[in-house]
Amino acid sequence: MRSTSPVSRPAWVGAMNALTGTGGANRKSPVEVFADAASVVTHSPYAEVTGISRGKLGRWTDGVAELRADRTEFATYWNAHNVQVQSDRELVLRNGDVPDPLWVVLGDSTAQGLGASAPRGGYVGQTLYQLRRTTGRHWRVLNLSVSGAVMRDVLAYQIPRLDGQYPDLVTCGAGANDILYSAPGKLFSDLRTLLAAVPEDTVVLDLPLLSGFWGIVGRMSVPYITRINRVIREVATERSLKVAEVSRHFIPPWTGKFSVDNFHPSQDGYRDWSRALVEALALGQAAAAAA
Repeated sequence: MRSTSPVSRPAWVGAMNALTGTGGANRKSPVEVFADAASVVTHSPYAEVTGISRGKLGRWTDGVAELRADRTEFATYWNAHNVQVQSDRELVLRNGDVPDPLWVVLGDSTAQGLGASAPRGGYVGQTLYQLRRTTGRHWRVLNLSVSGAVMRDVLAYQIPRLDGQYPDLVTCGAGANDILYSAPGKLFSDLRTLLAAVPEDTVVLDLPLLSGFWGIVGRMSVPYITRINRVIREVATERSLKVAEVSRHFIPPWTGKFSVDNFHPSQDGYRDWSRALVEALALGQAAAAAA
């Protein structure tokens, strides 16, 4: 059993939380941390006078705040859903019946579906629909993801919860938060550790390339994320893991594909993520074979 001691965050996260009065927010994404700091400016009397609060920066910080409220709602939904799934599964097993196939999801806020209009609007909900439609079986999903999670969180808190579950499918999508939380050396070390720890036959999601989005920041991020994705593919090949290539499916044009915080995908954007996962699972071939 892995240690469940708190996963450390960089010192600058604590400084930002102190500045904005949000100390103890252990699961904040980097975007939320920066937006909280920016909101100190956009919600100031100076911002009202100059119009900053009504400009792009103000709209962005308000969008991040809107999704923060959704984060709690989405987490509550999935927690209740997980309890019901586990309860139903235990009842079936006690009766000696064969349970429905189980998919366990590891990851961060994208696995929660944050940015979609509802929790099931994310890639998990959309792919679950495809799994059921294509296989003709009533798949159940246990969503262990947590918004703001870094790879060390997945290792420390999510993977241990797989004990006793015996899933038919495991997927893992994490790493976006680590880009700002971890230095490159630590990030690649955590990435290799995570990929070594996930169960056999896990499907790993790679990271999206934001070329043409976020301006110069998006362009500058492409070589680094490409390197991350290359390591994902290399280690996945070594372990015979499948890779859902979000980077190949979630692509321009970007219009309508991002939520109000310009970071999380929208429901339309998650359709691309689901398409990548469906392809990795070869559901298209399964449907064709059954026809």
